[in-house]
Amino acid sequence: MPPEDRLELIGQALTDEDRPLRSRAAAMIVLLYAQPLSRVTRLSIDDVIRDGDHVLLRLGDPPSPVPEPVADILVAWIENRTNMNTATNRNSRWLFPGRRAGQPMHPDTLGGLVKALGVSNVLARTSAMRQHVQQTPAPVVADALGYHPVTTTKLASEAATTWSRYVTAPRFRSPAGWKPSTTRDS
Repeated sequence: MPPEDRLELIGQALTDEDRPLRSRAAAMIVLLYAQPLSRVTRLSIDDVIRDGDHVLLRLGDPPSPVPEPVADILVAWIENRTNMNTATNRNSRWLFPGRRAGQPMHPDTLGGLVKALGVSNVLARTSAMRQHVQQTPAPVVADALGYHPVTTTKLASEAATTWSRYVTAPRFRSPAGWKPSTTRDS
């Protein structure tokens, strides 16, 4: 998916208030954070952290910041979640509660809702991840989004952005005549 198409889908999910809030919230998590639907459905409302004026989404460590318009959608969804009126779901902590007691929504069901917005899960995740690894070192992306570092490093090399010069410092030579200090233990 070209970045322009992904940005257009993000814009539609942000502004199309005629679409279901649940679908828009899930689509934003896929489009911005490259999360597979199987992981999105396992998020709880405790994974959306409100810290003063900021909202964070716990996908990895540390939690990822959520930009303002998306934060509004997530908070609105939490306050108006569906499937909460049945006796079995009244106290559900799932961000996307399912119809079965104590269970989150099935990934295929949520996938159908996201697809109705025009968001292809795999293409959207790939496009988002490509952008992340092009802008940030793969290990940092892995930590923030809850991916394995090998996965993000592989994706970074496929995107031709290895960050091979990340955290390189000028090579300094020791001054002439300098010797490292020794301790009694060495």
